[in-house]
Order: sequence, then structure tokens, then C-alpha cells
Amino acid sequence: MASESRSASCRSDERLPPSLWGASRIMAIDNKQPPRLNVAVTRALPPPVIELIGKRHEVWVNPNDRVLTPDELQQAAAGADVLLVTAFDRLDAAAIERLPPALRIVATYSVGIEHIDLTAAARRGVAVLSTPDVLSDSVAEMAILLMLGAARRAHEGIDLLYRDGWAGWTPTQLVGIEVTGSRIGILGMGRIGRTVARRARGFDMTVHYHNRRRLEPALEEGARYHDTVEGLLPVSDVLVLAAPSTPQTRGLLNGASLALMPAGAIVVNIARGDLVDDDALIAALRSGRIAAAGLDVFANEPRLHEGYLGLPNVFLQPHQGSSTLTARLKMAGILLDGIDAVLAGEPAVNRLV
Repeated sequence: MASESRSASCRSDERLPPSLWGASRIMAIDNKQPPRLNVAVTRALPPPVIELIGKRHEVWVNPNDRVLTPDELQQAAAGADVLLVTAFDRLDAAAIERLPPALRIVATYSVGIEHIDLTAAARRGVAVLSTPDVLSDSVAEMAILLMLGAARRAHEGIDLLYRDGWAGWTPTQLVGIEVTGSRIGILGMGRIGRTVARRARGFDMTVHYHNRRRLEPALEEGARYHDTVEGLLPVSDVLVLAAPSTPQTRGLLNGASLALMPAGAIVVNIARGDLVDDDALIAALRSGRIAAAGLDVFANEPRLHEGYLGLPNVFLQPHQGSSTLTARLKMAGILLDGIDAVLAGEPAVNRLV
């Protein structure tokens, strides 16, 4: 049953039987208000986000805050009109075919969409919404944090202090890399990549990029385009991965591509872990061919490659790129707007199918 500490529109029951939603199902409060739907949320979200959703719809939240099993995901969808998932909830063709007939919308609390079979969703007639263009600032901030943390040996400095090993300042202490005036290469010049570029210009960095298509001059803002990845890498003193995970980008940063980068370069990944060949990057970091790396995403999360943990020249974060309350609220807001648009039969900027 609903927790006493929660609002009446937010439910945290461990099970989600069809009767949970009762008679509130797709009923408008009045003709001027959009209908209140039943929204099943597969992971815990910040309380202000749940409150925001609860103002407009009935909400059930996974009380265990873990990835649901395939069967549990179907149970959560039972009786719901909207299934709000995360990037770690896999909805392949088989899972989408199993969704209850009444489910109208899958809303993913992410920019990435590789976990959802869009073709199957379109065939099934389920609308799919994502959260584009609202994470740019928070993820770009993380890119700059990772760049500076890697360049200025933040991991080693933190470790020195917390292990009580600091004997005082010396001229040779943790000498790092100054990024001001260097060249930054951005792989993937979407909204996030362009925001990273604007932040990097604050450090007087020269911006180079590769994208599937060249940007219009107004969007380039002086950035230098390279029509191949191989052309981008040799001019990337700092390489920022900001591209989606696709068959073309998976494993893109491997031994051969790392060898094209300037000696002593820095690698930053804010995209997806599977863009990187971990063994190749770890070998390059151990040898010093790559000076440092700042990584916020990993293949097989949360089981990152253990080789990273023994490296002093890696600055790691646990997939924190969008972890600001501002971003979390914007993500919910664009999904709610998309739901309203779907119900009204109007276009939604974040609708994928």
C-alpha cells in the first residue's frame, strides 16, 4: 500500500497488480486538464522529480532501486499507461511484444536509446520518448571536470591527502598538464559536444571535431571539422568522446586509433563505455603513451574493468554526467511534455516513434 510519508498520487508498493490503479485510469479531472495517467517508474528518482510527476499523474516507483528482471519489468508495466524506464532497462523486441496491450508510452529517462528496440515499438504502436537537449550543460560540466581531474592528477592528490601521505609542498609535487591553449578533439558534435566546445574555449583551447555530418558554420563557432576519425586523432591533445553507441562507434578507441593520438594526450569519455577498447586504453595509460584519462562511463557497468583501478593516472566517476537536480528535473519535464503531446495527438520534440 502507499507509504504514509508520500503524497496520495505517489505509490511505492513492491508489487504492481492491475487493480492498483483502480478507477483513475485515463480519466481527466475536467475537460480543461489532460488525463491523469498511471506511470510506473522502474528506478528511484530524486524526490522533487517524483513530486513533479505526481502533480500530473499517478505514480508507482520501484521500491528496491535496482534494475528489474524482465519478468519484474512486465509486472511493473501491468496496469500502467506509461512505463518510465532508464538506460539500464532493456526493452528488446521480445520484451516489447510482452508489454500489456493497454500500455501506451515508454518514456526513457535518458538520452541514449540503444536499450530500446524502436522498430518493435513502432510495430506494436507504443510511443517512445527520450530526454534530448536537457543534459547538455550538466554532462559538459562533467567533461571539463574529467579533463581537469585527469590533467592535474586529481586522483593522486586526493589519495595523497586521504591516506595522510602529504609531507608538504615541493616543486616536483604531482606535476601535471596545463590544458590552456591546447587542442581539444570532440568526437560527436551534437548538443553535448557543442556545449563542451564552448566550455573548452574558456581555456583558450582550439576546437577540432568529427561528426557524421559537418555542422553549419553558425553551429561550428569556429571549430575545425575533420571528415574522418583518423584525421581528428592526431590533433587531439585532449580527446572527448561524446558520440552515441552504435555499431560504427563501438570499440572505436582501440590500439590502432590510440596510436594516432599525440604522445601524452588525455582521453575523456562522457558517452558510452563500449566506445573504448579497455585493454588497449589501459595498456596505453600504463606505458605513458596516453598521459591520463577521465572516465565517467564504462563497458559492462557497474563492473568496470579492474585494470583501471590500479592506475594512478585515471580519474574515475560513477556515471555522474547528468547527476544534477537541475538536469533531473529537466529530464522529467521534457518527458511530461512529451506525454501531453502524445495524448493530444500533437508532435513531440522528444518522440522517437
